Amino acid sequence: MPPAHQHATRHGGDGHHGHDDSGQAEILDLDAEVLAEHLASITAWLPLGGEPRRIVDLGCGTGAGTFALLDRFPEAHVTAVDVSAGHLRLLREKAGARGVEERVRTVQADLDSGHWPGLGSPDLVWASASMHHMAHPDRALANVRELLAPAGLLAVVELAGFPRFLPADAPAGRPGLEERAHAATNSFHAEHVPHRGADWGPMLTAAGFTVEDERTVTVDIEGTHSDAIGRYALGSLQRIRGVAAPALGAEDLAAFDELLDTDGPNSLLRRDDLAVRTERTVWAARRA
Repeated sequence: MPPAHQHATRHGGDGHHGHDDSGQAEILDLDAEVLAEHLASITAWLPLGGEPRRIVDLGCGTGAGTFALLDRFPEAHVTAVDVSAGHLRLLREKAGARGVEERVRTVQADLDSGHWPGLGSPDLVWASASMHHMAHPDRALANVRELLAPAGLLAVVELAGFPRFLPADAPAGRPGLEERAHAATNSFHAEHVPHRGADWGPMLTAAGFTVEDERTVTVDIEGTHSDAIGRYALGSLQRIRGVAAPALGAEDLAAFDELLDTDGPNSLLRRDDLAVRTERTVWAARRA
């Protein structure tokens, strides 16, 4: 499912932009770990008539959705599709470690190319934080509609934006730094990911789907819940800083760097007031 990861068509994952595969993979794995319960609640909510046997995970990244779906539907097989060979390799390694390699097929493809590989006729297509990376989402939705089995379901999960981690009055001396950094990235995201945070309902209807249900999941996880939250915040805010830096003042950048200095006294990893706050919306749709 989150955040500034590049999930999908060109860069597998859940929302970060323009970063190397290894750093991206670490963030995707932390995202999956921290938000596992919320992801499981979404897969349990899906309005399915019966248990799907054939699932396609579009823009699978390192497999957060793939493994949540395999856990939820023990008889299912998943075709995991992503452009990143490195992410797909990690996914296959995880499948082997979990003993489910025979239930997973990986396909490397750029879903924005217009020429999709043979993905069968799935009962369920899962697209988590991936549709917003499509240059032509209407064309991608048309491809999914043709792909689905006659009674098949499409689940689109969208991010409200990048998660927030710090309290509003943090850090000391530069309160509100996180919100200023996000504001500084708005023009970048508007240019490179214009559909992030979109309302997919009208687009699904226009593409020939009937939206059967919609649900917004609110995420608010205290940092004490998991030590992974500190690492998740660190990796995520490192990426935010890279995009926001040109628009931030020297004092904000200095405060940012103190947060990101893992050996310093003001490191994110030393804070006990972190949380993960965000929202995700899921649409469940069938061919009209």
